[in-house]
Amino acid sequence: MADLSAEDRKLFTLARGAMGRAGAAQGAAVRDVDGRTYAAASVALPSLRLTALQAAVALAVASAATGLEAAVLVGGALDDESLAAAADLDTPLVLHLAPGGAVLGRRTR
Repeated sequence: MADLSAEDRKLFTLARGAMGRAGAAQGAAVRDVDGRTYAAASVALPSLRLTALQAAVALAVASAATGLEAAVLVGGALDDESLAAAADLDTPLVLHLAPGGAVLGRRTR
């Protein structure tokens, strides 16, 4: 995690916390263009399935975010659905991290 900025480490902490609280396979956190952060865990209900990143993006949009500066996904796999949700808000950086903090992937636009 040494190569992450302080703000991206904060997103990691928020994402890992959301994952732990929910006992979920994934956690995610995003930072909007105004500096506000949103964190969520993956959702697996009979009638609704969201990746953690989709859920975090939905929270940001529901709070009137118009764009994202960065997104962090902890655990699970960084799939096309998650990347598409981040792309909908022109997210320039998506980090995929292991629960221990190791960088598994980095997507930039």
